[in-house]
Amino acid sequence: VQLVESGGGLVQPGSSLRLSCAASGFTFRRVAMGWFRQAPGKERGLVAAITWSGGSTHYADSVKGRFTISRDNAKKTMTLRMNSLKPEDTAAYYCAASSSAYIATTQGDYDYWGQGTQVTVSS
Repeated sequence: VQLVESGGGLVQPGSSLRLSCAASGFTFRRVAMGWFRQAPGKERGLVAAITWSGGSTHYADSVKGRFTISRDNAKKTMTLRMNSLKPEDTAAYYCAASSSAYIATTQGDYDYWGQGTQVTVSS
């Protein structure tokens, strides 16, 4: 099983970034997926999650209206589009695959994790 994130970087407040997660080694189309983030000194928390089909999504309150999660089951990829970025969005962002087909909101619901990609929002 492999989850590989890409797309992180250093951006200014108000900018946009698009994170991608490429999956392999498991049946991607059958499981829910999620994006988590962890800032220095803080616990890892859920940013967004999406069901196996992409038909339902869930967002942390702090990113609602700014971030959009999506997936392409044919390409085995998941994307997080981040708009209107704020300094408090600075964190390492992780892609995760759940053991369930439906929305999963806690770390314990996820079996596989990527290595993370750093997002830094600073002027």
